[in-house]
Amino acid sequence: MSLELPYAQHIATLRARADKALSLGGFDHLLVAASTPLRKFLDDQDYSFVANPHFRHWLPLTDTPGSWVVYTPGHKPKLIFVQPRDYWHVVPAAPSGYWVDQFDITIVRTSAEAVALLPKDNCAVIAPNCPQIDGVEINNPPAVVDYLHWHRSYKTPYELELMREASRIGARAHRAAEKAFRAGESEFGIHLAYLAAARQIDAELPYPSIVGLNEHGAILHYTHFDRTPPSQSRSFLIDAGGSASGYASDITRTYAAAGHGEFQALIDSVEKAQLDFVSKVTDGQSYAALHVYAHHTLADVLREHGIIHASAESAVQSGITAAFFPHGLGHPIGLQVHDVAGFQASESGGSIPRPEGHPYLRMTRALEPGMVVTIEPGLYFIDMLLDELRDKPAAKDIDWAKVDAFRSYGGIRIEDDVVCTRGEPENLTRDAFASV
Repeated sequence: MSLELPYAQHIATLRARADKALSLGGFDHLLVAASTPLRKFLDDQDYSFVANPHFRHWLPLTDTPGSWVVYTPGHKPKLIFVQPRDYWHVVPAAPSGYWVDQFDITIVRTSAEAVALLPKDNCAVIAPNCPQIDGVEINNPPAVVDYLHWHRSYKTPYELELMREASRIGARAHRAAEKAFRAGESEFGIHLAYLAAARQIDAELPYPSIVGLNEHGAILHYTHFDRTPPSQSRSFLIDAGGSASGYASDITRTYAAAGHGEFQALIDSVEKAQLDFVSKVTDGQSYAALHVYAHHTLADVLREHGIIHASAESAVQSGITAAFFPHGLGHPIGLQVHDVAGFQASESGGSIPRPEGHPYLRMTRALEPGMVVTIEPGLYFIDMLLDELRDKPAAKDIDWAKVDAFRSYGGIRIEDDVVCTRGEPENLTRDAFASV
């Protein structure tokens, strides 16, 4: 698909949003910094550069530190592009491609030259505090940022196309990772297979990959990578994504090794529940209410497999489900893996609180067309949480022998990226797996 037309429409949308945001804040210009790398402490090397997501919203450029977008209502957006004289590093290529006609482009050699070309008066400056932009008053004005964040929730057709590509990259790499698991590779070996299939290095992925065998699937953010395969591989949980021009995919799958049918049956039940939650990503659906519904459904899964004996209502109220499913159902995704405005009450700010007893939920807004969210229910056997649960009255409603039988598998998480539309949801992840 050619991106030239959808990108032109995307820029027209961003210009209209910026016009409104600047009017609300009383500013004449919008300045958006790509930002610059942070230097490692007591070193002469930098951390991997990650461009400001507001900059990436305007441009498919992920490695142009020191550059700026300048927008003044009624005028064509400007790109001040830093192309340094440098024989130590790869210098960014001169701007080219489907996007260049939408900008007036000036090429400079240093960050200081870029700063010297910026408007000086009444500017809304969106940037992190970072080196080499001395002389610019970074204000990140709330009236402007709140408005832009709110509307960034609604993805343009251009953005959705890039997210489809990020999903295809992730799905292709997940296939390779599963194959490596089936072949008996270590966590590190599986990760290398993932990188090779994604054709991206760690710094280019949207987040550090989680590759956990056996009990490691119970560590929600496991990023250790054992170099030696376990004596027996029973289960495999992988949470890893891909990037496309600054947009992310976020995909999780869980697999049982051959001969572990009881755990596979539990995976199948979680997947059935997950697909039910996906089907409810519809216009007007409260994401917080969907999260609470997920707790009740997963309680039924625990009952179905004989792990608990309590009713769904009782299991949720007593905290049983929170021990087995201790994180949120998902989050907004786009330019950032955990994208902005998940709690925002309106385009002028404010916050919608989480439901009581659900401190790790990352979104409380109602779903609307154009939003993209992850749906990632899980069931885990986490020693710390189960030990706490054993000391509560609800412990009588748990078959602890069943729990102990599942501990060695770690846990289950299944995650798709889903677009809310005016009709049926679009499952970016399942579509990507089908295409590869």
